[in-house]
Amino acid sequence: GGDDLDRSLAVRCEVSVVRGVEDFCFPTHCSRGERRQLLTLARKALQRLEDEELPGRLVLIEELNQEQQRELNLNPPSSTQLRTGVARDWPDARAVWVSNDGSLTVWVNMDDHLRLVSTRDDANITEAFKCICISLQKLEGFYRELRHPFIWKQQLGWVTSSPADVGTGLRIRVDLKLQHLPKHRWLQDVLKRLKICMDRPGTDSPESLALYRVSNVATFGVSEVDLTQLVVDGVKLLITMEKRLEGGGDIDDLVPTQK
Repeated sequence: GGDDLDRSLAVRCEVSVVRGVEDFCFPTHCSRGERRQLLTLARKALQRLEDEELPGRLVLIEELNQEQQRELNLNPPSSTQLRTGVARDWPDARAVWVSNDGSLTVWVNMDDHLRLVSTRDDANITEAFKCICISLQKLEGFYRELRHPFIWKQQLGWVTSSPADVGTGLRIRVDLKLQHLPKHRWLQDVLKRLKICMDRPGTDSPESLALYRVSNVATFGVSEVDLTQLVVDGVKLLITMEKRLEGGGDIDDLVPTQK
């Protein structure tokens, strides 16, 4: 059901996944030599991805002008990234790969070794999730052939630099236009029971004043499919509630029971 969200309220979606690469330190402790070797591995794997069926191009961050950085929503390193070492030697060996059709972006050596992002302006979560899954499986195979598989542990799942991403490393985000629901007394209880969170996208443009970003809270303990379904079901319920409130109705009967 992730391909039929009401476009009048759901304006955009983003599915992203992070992966760590075996035999390398995480970005907080990564040396310049390791980071450059990770870039070499990414270049080889992404070239294989291009050769198979998804053409694109890899660009070093230091080669991007300010306009290109804005188009990719790339911000300078934060004070936290600088303090923790994530931005050490910035922007050396940092890169971004973008598919020609714009369906996939791969960040190399940013907050993690690899971050794959699929963004869609039609809020079609199904297609974004499919794009991530297909590309990720192929890259996983290429990295294994290069003798540097992604980090996976039996009891943890996929291991990443941030504990918040351990398990699946998956984040599903949907931007919703909401006028009434954010002010409702039931909102926080509803979000908690749906196991999702909601915040502002972080822009101050007039168009974004009514925009709220809904995403999953946990990445651990459920499969990627179940996690995506949880967000889809939650977003659909929020949309139903917003429409009910817009028409002057009450949403008490729509509030999910405590699990």
